[in-house]
Amino acid sequence: MKKTVLLGALTVAGLAAGAAAAGTLDDVKARGTLNCGVTTGLVGFAAPDADGVWGGFDVSICRAVAAAVLGDSTAVEFVPTTGKTRFTALASGEIDMLARNTTWTFSRDVDLKFTFVGINYYDGQGFMVPKDLGVSSATELDGATVCIQTGTTTELNLADFFRSNNISYEPVPIETNAEGQQQYLAGACDVYTTDASGLAATRATFEAPGDHVLLPEIISKEPLGPLVRHGDNEWGDVVRWTLNALVTAEELGVTSANIGEMSAGTNNPEINRLLGTEGTLGAMLGLDAEWAKNAIMSGGNYGEIFAKNIGEETPIGLARGLNAQWTNGGLIYSPPFR
Repeated sequence: MKKTVLLGALTVAGLAAGAAAAGTLDDVKARGTLNCGVTTGLVGFAAPDADGVWGGFDVSICRAVAAAVLGDSTAVEFVPTTGKTRFTALASGEIDMLARNTTWTFSRDVDLKFTFVGINYYDGQGFMVPKDLGVSSATELDGATVCIQTGTTTELNLADFFRSNNISYEPVPIETNAEGQQQYLAGACDVYTTDASGLAATRATFEAPGDHVLLPEIISKEPLGPLVRHGDNEWGDVVRWTLNALVTAEELGVTSANIGEMSAGTNNPEINRLLGTEGTLGAMLGLDAEWAKNAIMSGGNYGEIFAKNIGEETPIGLARGLNAQWTNGGLIYSPPFR
């Protein structure tokens, strides 16, 4: 049995090393398409519309990378993945990157051999219950049935929370958010637990969102962000600095509306370096001078992407909170472009 487990681990490690050795940046350029792993469907974050066109907060990261590398934000093949299948898809090379509300943890980084290139959403695990359950705190959930996605950090956090509060629960395992929503609305579980942003996104799709409440407890840190395979640093740099470009654009006031004017040159050297009118940052990445400009034009800067997909003016209604720029008391921060 030990031999089988070891072989499996070596196989995954070998797949990751083999995929990385080929050079993902060169592969994407040669293919002319970015293969991006996303969720199976979470409104506001990643979901296809009626015409099958994918959109959302995480999808925008995929499109920005495609725009940076290929000059075309539509040159993306979206690959839906579950909590169980996402890491195999990345390790095997089926996808070039994963942008799927995935938490950066020690074991995923070190043991699974992935590189998280940054954090695009600071989240935490929460609980949603029907209002008529009459519960105002997660500590009142003793004996509850709980819908929970398998293969996620959510499972471990849930067990820890109930154990530390000396209460019990009965898990109702689910594979996808759609299944969780269906089971929860059908009454198969008293509680749905996942990242608080996911709960808000799910509740926004209900016929009567007001009949369901998010309990006040946030029981974990869930720093969500895109990831790539270990050992392919050139590609990791491309994805990392594309995300940083979106963040820096918001900080410096570069928007989809004014980027044309600003790319003609400004008095701010960092804006000029970002947009390629000064310096050689694009060449350092193996991209052209307008890589960041193309990325920002694909969907706007970080703040525009947030507001359009999940912000307070959308049905999901998320406030910036920890995801405000560092200049506004949040945690969103990019290293300098220099």
